[in-house]
Amino acid sequence: MRIPLTQLTQHLQGQLAPLYTVFGDEPLLVIEATDLIRAKTQKIGYTKSEIFIVNQHFNWSDLRQSSNNLSLFHEQRFIDIRISSGKPGNTGSIAIEEYCDSLPIDTVTLVTLPKIEKQSQAGRWFKALENTGIMISVPLVTRTELPAWINRRLSAQEQKITLETLQFLTDKVEGNLLAAHQEIRKLALLYPSGTLSFTQVKDAVLDVARYDVYKLSDAMMGANTLRYVKILDELKGEGIVAPFILTVITAQIRLLIGIRKGINSGKLITQLMKEAKVWGERQKIIESTAKRLGLKTLVMALLHAAKIDKINKGVLKGDAWDELLQLGLRFMNSKHL
Repeated sequence: MRIPLTQLTQHLQGQLAPLYTVFGDEPLLVIEATDLIRAKTQKIGYTKSEIFIVNQHFNWSDLRQSSNNLSLFHEQRFIDIRISSGKPGNTGSIAIEEYCDSLPIDTVTLVTLPKIEKQSQAGRWFKALENTGIMISVPLVTRTELPAWINRRLSAQEQKITLETLQFLTDKVEGNLLAAHQEIRKLALLYPSGTLSFTQVKDAVLDVARYDVYKLSDAMMGANTLRYVKILDELKGEGIVAPFILTVITAQIRLLIGIRKGINSGKLITQLMKEAKVWGERQKIIESTAKRLGLKTLVMALLHAAKIDKINKGVLKGDAWDELLQLGLRFMNSKHL
């Protein structure tokens, strides 16, 4: 059975269900929801826990064995199953169905998943989780919804800001919920309850404002020249090393090459995004960039990145920062080739 995220706190005031599934593409809200469930289980005596991190090397028989052992010893335990890929595979799907058919007694199980597409939600393993326990779908907080979300969080810590200040703070976190959460918590530490001035919020945000390297790659893919130049200059001034920046940019170029090859071969963009593990609003910028640029352009950008790598290693002479600037400018101004 599904319940809205907004009802989770109230639900946890009653008797716990034996199985909970939390999924969605807002990491902060997923973490908060699962933390609430963990805290409740510990409070009522489920102090013994087992964590299963499902990856390509995971052995599903370990979960089966643990389930059988729990049923023998009758201990109150908390089973924490984390499937970060959202894809348990054939063996895992069967194991999950079997687990749901025979939940271990005296146990609360929590399954954490990323965003699950509608097609995958129709899978038998997912339906088994939904029909057996409580399922919470964590919705995406859009850029439009973010100001209201920030306001609610500020109200919870008894602070208020004007609409002008709210717009400023929203612009600074750029749709990133984790960044917004950090800034809101910072305001609680710096200032007492009450109405905060624009100057207070501005000083708190800008004092520690850091232009993320990933925002640099987003600016490059979005063909935002002024933003790219500004962020690159800020990163240099903050002492971020060029090799790290190059690593992030190169990874993005390789990702785009894979998407572009898939488009050329006729694959559906939704399938390509799943294979590349690109989720949420980030899909839009990746799709737009991959369609805007041709494979030849992307390969040339990768070769340029390889040149910068040689400069970083001292194999070639040159200024790595100047080359990073040129790489971005050429990437943004390239035509479809």
